[in-house]
This record gives sequence, structure tokens and C-alpha cells, in this order.
Amino acid sequence: MPKLKEKHAPLAEQILAGKAVRAGTRDKRRGRGVEEEEEYVRPWLSRRILQQARQQQEELGTADQPAKPRERATRLGLGVPQDGSEDEDKEWPTLEKAAKMTGVDHQAEVVVDPEDEQVIEMFIKNPPTRHTLADIIMEKLTEKQTELVTVMSEVSGFPMPQLDPRVLEVYRGVREVLSKGRSGKLPKAFKIIPALSNWEQILYVTEPEAWTAAAMYQATRTMAQHFYNLVLHPRVWDGIAEYKQLNFHLYMALKKALFKPGAWFKGILIPLCESGTCTLREAIIVGSIITKCSIPVFPPSAAMLKIAEMEYSGANSIFLRLLLDKKYALPYRVLDALVFHFLGFRTEKRQLPVLWHQCLLTLAQRYKADLATDQKEALLELLRLQPHPQLSPEIRRELQSAVPRDVEDVPVTME
Repeated sequence: MPKLKEKHAPLAEQILAGKAVRAGTRDKRRGRGVEEEEEYVRPWLSRRILQQARQQQEELGTADQPAKPRERATRLGLGVPQDGSEDEDKEWPTLEKAAKMTGVDHQAEVVVDPEDEQVIEMFIKNPPTRHTLADIIMEKLTEKQTELVTVMSEVSGFPMPQLDPRVLEVYRGVREVLSKGRSGKLPKAFKIIPALSNWEQILYVTEPEAWTAAAMYQATRTMAQHFYNLVLHPRVWDGIAEYKQLNFHLYMALKKALFKPGAWFKGILIPLCESGTCTLREAIIVGSIITKCSIPVFPPSAAMLKIAEMEYSGANSIFLRLLLDKKYALPYRVLDALVFHFLGFRTEKRQLPVLWHQCLLTLAQRYKADLATDQKEALLELLRLQPHPQLSPEIRRELQSAVPRDVEDVPVTME
């Protein structure tokens, strides 16, 4: 049976139908198009709009009512916009909120085991006479003034020039701001202090011991090694000794100081270890910053070499263990110094703290393949002389499970 052919309409009807507008399908996205037309307003634009609206309301209110004196809020700025990002300014007042949101309990007292603290105190030197921050700065100023007076008297015979009264007036005003400020930017006059030749003398005028914790935090961003050693470190030390905890702003100042890792290790960590009086609580607080922050390899390597060669204290084991746990690719010179550091305890008669054994275990776990054969044999002999019931078997197992660095792996030949 032949197929039926489809019949087309006459040509005239096709032409007329082509000129007509056909009804399209129903648009089901009727409500969605309206939503797409609404643009998203960014936060900074919203703040600007709200600020303008608030100013207009205040202007309308002042036109009808007599003006009322406004209370001035003390800030760390001079009320004039200064160079820097706007986001950094809004960081300072919200630090406490950020700590609560992230779960950082900075004001919780650090719990220390009395037995561990008693063992570590056996390795702590007799504490020297504590100097206040003003005493330290005055000693530095006296030394520098003596040098300058000697040099200038030899050259020209003129006395050392004193500070200009206008300079004193400016930095006394900076002192008032830093002693009361809670938020905002630092004054520009303070930011140029590191570039001055007599920066210690200028810094003394601002009285750093009277700064607020928030001001200390922000000043850390401007200063470096000398500031860390002379100002920040004593303030942190005093805070921990007095309150058994560390103010959040001071903790953030220590953390922010790591933006210059070389100055941080030279100005804070190394002096803390060299003092020989670092307590377990101080070591735990400072060590937590090492754990949380990412640090380039070279400053920690130099710090480990320095700590390994200095006289031992319990805090040294904490810092070495935390730095070893970061798994840096250490030079052989640093590893050799660490091995000799532990071998120096072969004739030690005092009971070694658990922290010492934990540090040795960390070295064996992280760098067992980078030790030489004679170093492993010496460490195994050390375990026999200085044993620990739980940790020594684990250290021995780690040392015996790896191939030394001076032994080449011989491939197994299939016969």
C-alpha cells in the first residue's frame, strides 16, 4: 500500500502565515527574572550608605535641638586618615570577638604538672635580679650617651645635643595616646621611630611600660628585634608572672611579631633560653605560637643550632621538640649539633625531665634516616645510661628501624 504524502497548504497561505507573529511557549521563569535584576550591595557600600544616612539624621536633629557635647573616645590615631588598609583598622576592636568565635581561650590559666615543674626547676639557674623595662632602656641610653659624648668630645669638644623641645612635646602626646588607646591606628610620629638614629631615647620618652596591651600589639607591627628584646619580651614576661596567663593582645603581639622571623628568634626566643630562668608556663605559651604559625626554614634552623649549643634548661627541650615537629629539611650541621646536645647528658646524675626524653623521641621519629651509623650507636648507648620506662623502648625501636645516611641502599637482585 503506497505511503500517504503530506499535503502542503497553498503558497499564498504559507506566505501570510510567515508574516504573522506566532505565540511562544509560556515563560515559567516569570518570578526569577525579577530576582536576577536585583543587584547585591557590597558591605563597604552598605557602611557608606548607613554612614551618610546617620550624618543626615544628626544634621536634622541638630537643626531642631540644641547641640549636646559628645564624649570623645580615645583612639590610637589622631583622627586623620593615614596610610594603610581599611581592613586592618577594623581588626583591632574585634580581636576579642574573633578569639571567642575561633575558640581560642587566651585567658585560661595554663595548667602545669607540679612534678614536671619541680624536675625542670632543677635545671633552672638562680634567677638574676629583675630589672624593670625603664631600667633596661636607661642602661642602653646611658651606654649610647657615653659613647656619643666620648666621640663628640674627641672630634669637636661639643656636648651631646639634647632633644628639641618640639620633639619632646610631640612624643609626650604620643605617650598619652598609647597609654589610653584601645583601638585605631598608631600616630605617624610613632611609625618613624625605627628609622631614627636615637630611637631608644625617643622610645623612652613614650614610656612603653605604661602602654595599653592593644598599643603594645600594634607597636609590634612597627618595631623589630630591638623592640622585641627591650619592650615586648619584658612586658610578656611580667604579664605571665603576675596573672599566670597572657593578655590576648599581648599574645597576638607575639604572634604578629613573627612577620620578621629572624628578629623574633633573636629578640624573643634566644634571650628567653639564654636567661636560664624560663618557666614551664612561659615555654608553653611561647611554644604555642611556634606550633600555630608557618615559619621559613632558615631562622628556626639557626635557632635550633644556637639552643643545642647553649647550657641546658627544661624550656630548651620544649622549643626543640616543637621545632623538630615542623619537619624542616635541616642541614647536617644542625642535626649533628642536636645529637651532640643529647650525648652531653651521658654523665648527668640528675633526673632528666620527661620533656628531654620526648624531645629525643621526636628527633628519632623525624630524622632517623638522616643520622649516621656512629650517631645511632651513640644514642643507643645513651638510652642505656639515661633510660625511661615508657619512652626509651620507643626511641630504640625508631633508631633501629631506619637505614643510616652513610649506608647506601643495595638493590636486591633476582636470581
